[in-house]
Amino acid sequence: MKRKTSRTLSLLALAVCGLLLAGCQTNAPKRNLAAYEAANPRSIVVVPVVNKSLDVDAPNYVLSTLPVPIAEKGYYVFPVNTTKMVLEQEGFYEAERIHEQPPQSIAKMFGADAVMFVTIKKWDATYIVLATTVTVDFDYRLVSKTGEELWKNSQRMQYSPNSNSGGGALGSLISAAINAAIARAAPNYMPLTTQANSVALVSGANALLDGPYRKEASEKK
Repeated sequence: MKRKTSRTLSLLALAVCGLLLAGCQTNAPKRNLAAYEAANPRSIVVVPVVNKSLDVDAPNYVLSTLPVPIAEKGYYVFPVNTTKMVLEQEGFYEAERIHEQPPQSIAKMFGADAVMFVTIKKWDATYIVLATTVTVDFDYRLVSKTGEELWKNSQRMQYSPNSNSGGGALGSLISAAINAAIARAAPNYMPLTTQANSVALVSGANALLDGPYRKEASEKK
């Protein structure tokens, strides 16, 4: 009887493991990269960032952080300041209007293989009692010069400064209050933004494919 019970429990355990594995596979859908691989982009133009936050300076900060990770991934990136200036000369001053234009027109304007569109969904610091949480949340979208979407991703990052200083409970409370006040008065978004870009564009599960220049560098080694 004991042997039969043990065997039944083993079968149940195997069934549960099978269900868990099946669940894991369902939560990680296979990426469809056929269009991306067919387009095989070598150069990317990054257009001004759409801002849905309340910070008017956020788009310029985010835009300045994008070229490095894209270049690290192996693509030629058009200088973002020059891109912005050229677009303004063509009458495109607002990022929202630029994002509404046909990607084919933008790509042709610069001779680029693909256009990168980025939207800021969240860029703020929330204060609750003795803690401040800094949050950044971005959408990324890469479109080919023929207008076909090649890739998209999103990334959200949060940071809550804390203190490990001594001084007992009172000292910890005071230190926490000071840190929260500093973070609220002057939140440092840049480290979070850099980290979000790195995960979304370079190292994450849904990052950009390695570009031709990264492959060439690897082959030379």
